[in-house]
Amino acid sequence: MDILGDNFKPQPYWWDDIDFSAQQSTDAPDIPAKTDVLIVGAGYAGLHAAIVLARAGSNVLVVDAEHIGYGASTRNGGMISSGVNVGKHVKLEKNIEGAMLDEASQSYSWLAEFVKAEKIDAVYQQCGRFVGAHSKSALKKLAGRLNKLNDLTAADAYMVAPEDTRQEIASDYYHGGMVLQRSGAVHPGKLYDGVLKVARKAGVKVVGQVRAGKINRRDGQLYIETSAGEVQAENVLITTNGYTGGFEPWLKRRVVPVPSYQIATEPLGKDEIKARFPNLRMIADTKRLLYYFRPSPDRTRILFGGRAHYLAHDPYAGARMLHKGLTSVFPDLADIRLSHGWWGYVAYTMDGVPHIGESQKGVYHAVGCHGSGVVMMSWLGHRLGMRLAGTANSKSIFEDRKLSFFPFYNGQPWFLPIMGKLYQLQDWLDVRLR
Repeated sequence: MDILGDNFKPQPYWWDDIDFSAQQSTDAPDIPAKTDVLIVGAGYAGLHAAIVLARAGSNVLVVDAEHIGYGASTRNGGMISSGVNVGKHVKLEKNIEGAMLDEASQSYSWLAEFVKAEKIDAVYQQCGRFVGAHSKSALKKLAGRLNKLNDLTAADAYMVAPEDTRQEIASDYYHGGMVLQRSGAVHPGKLYDGVLKVARKAGVKVVGQVRAGKINRRDGQLYIETSAGEVQAENVLITTNGYTGGFEPWLKRRVVPVPSYQIATEPLGKDEIKARFPNLRMIADTKRLLYYFRPSPDRTRILFGGRAHYLAHDPYAGARMLHKGLTSVFPDLADIRLSHGWWGYVAYTMDGVPHIGESQKGVYHAVGCHGSGVVMMSWLGHRLGMRLAGTANSKSIFEDRKLSFFPFYNGQPWFLPIMGKLYQLQDWLDVRLR
């Protein structure tokens, strides 16, 4: 039996509710020849920066190489937290780490307030998250972070002993874990659609299918070559994150796009979902090649994510591979069929933390979500907008840190398959030796 359903769709599950592909146009894009601020990248970061700037009186144009709503902002898992993942894989000075976690915690509250104030129907739920430990040593590491997370991010976290794991998930895959009560979920498609409407209402011009090119400087002004003609701007904001590609040479050596795949099961029913997710929480785990999964917003399906391929982008092959991951957690779902399969890019930086900066005079960037982009990229865009508008009361901890380049890397992440195999081996050894 083919595990891909008869009506399998190689696109995000979220697009069933809002068809972002309908944003694609056959007409030639119409963009102005001059603007105060040009933002390249119409995701969460770009739109939030645009909202701040437009409300401060700037003329703002946002362009995207693909149709509006194509990128990671509508391809993610819709899992949000109070910043618990910021810098977790890197060594940071204690005061820097504390400041980053504190600001990341602020970003979680800010997004919730924004959604409420703008009356966005994002299916926002503060349902909490269970972080499953894939090994005994991983459980110890989680316990070692407990006090820090509670003190610095107000995560309202507590440990779950191995024998109590089934209180959180109907599976024997994990060896206990941690519950983060100050975490939640959104419908990323509806969230994005709401933010887009807020931006347009504020006067922002958002245009898709316009590919930005070389940035030139003449007489103190920036001139950006695009597929729809040259645009003159006082400032340029680059918020392309994992979709930067070769557009900006300085950034392409400093941001690594990593594909993350997801699948949606065919409907299982609300009772079945409740039985498998007793508290209806979001789930993630401690593996280097982690799984992350959740009930769908209507609580009838499982949405399951993880790494499948690193260089090839095949939603069909990726769906079949992730189905194996799903059945490793829930073996009795071996015959469940899939309705959707898709992938999107997350962005990694050399130092493992998000960045706001200025690569050259008047050219700014917000990058480095590290898989936590719903809140963090929204926040980085908001803060970048405040920086240019002159409305920030203080400097963000993520501003103007050195954004180092990756050695032997020029935009093509040839090393990802090698790292993937290494991480897979380390995860396997964790389970068997520790």
